[in-house]
Amino acid sequence: MPRMLDVSDEVRAEIGDEEADRLLAGDNAPGSYDCTSCRTPGDSAQERTSTVLFIGDETAVLAFAHAGCLPSQVVQVTEEQLQGAVRSINADEEAPMAAPEQAVLGVTSGLVLIEGELHPALVVEPTAPIVRPGATGAGDDFLPLLIEQGFMPLTELTEVPPVLHGWSVLLAAGQLHAVLQPGPNGGSAVAWWQAHQPLQVTDSWRAAANKHQQVLVFAAPVGSIGRQPREDLLRDALDKAAGIGKLVASALPLAGT
Repeated sequence: MPRMLDVSDEVRAEIGDEEADRLLAGDNAPGSYDCTSCRTPGDSAQERTSTVLFIGDETAVLAFAHAGCLPSQVVQVTEEQLQGAVRSINADEEAPMAAPEQAVLGVTSGLVLIEGELHPALVVEPTAPIVRPGATGAGDDFLPLLIEQGFMPLTELTEVPPVLHGWSVLLAAGQLHAVLQPGPNGGSAVAWWQAHQPLQVTDSWRAAANKHQQVLVFAAPVGSIGRQPREDLLRDALDKAAGIGKLVASALPLAGT
């Protein structure tokens, strides 16, 4: 049975026309799957589904997502992350095409008042627990991994966190494109988080970013902040997360305008 699959040009280029056509015809595509973004069940025979190809240094894994969660795309990951995902798939004895445990980083922009001044902020919260590459068992290593990178644990939002050199926030033509981190072995910066499509930010957010030439990046484990519709509610959620030791932050230099 044909599937309601979206196969982007970049995914097709990686897997080849023959494999892409087999997927669209329903030969190799699963009927039901766990969305690689929100982790809830989906059905490619009943709803639009995106093919997401995770590529490591030597391995590639094809996963599936609700089209409303993610567009069809190629995602570069480390070989360690991909091998960890493959091990978890094999351990669960799922179908070969099962989705890897690849959490997606949700990013919300807003203005945060600290010491009487408004600062541009990004709040990062994964859609699922982040485990250390190669780790076995459950757990959430999101904050420890960021602390190892130089992010600072916060217990309250009373002062601007220190600058994390080597990292930056990429703003181009007034839109948010990526959060960059130092490349391996001192190489060029690479995307820690990259927008699937450039994100619009408000004029006041962009003005504050241009004034301070830096963006405050707050990060919290899944379930700590949530999608808050107003900046005052976002601030309340940040304060609560800090109060229970579930918030880290750094000031990242602004790249672009």
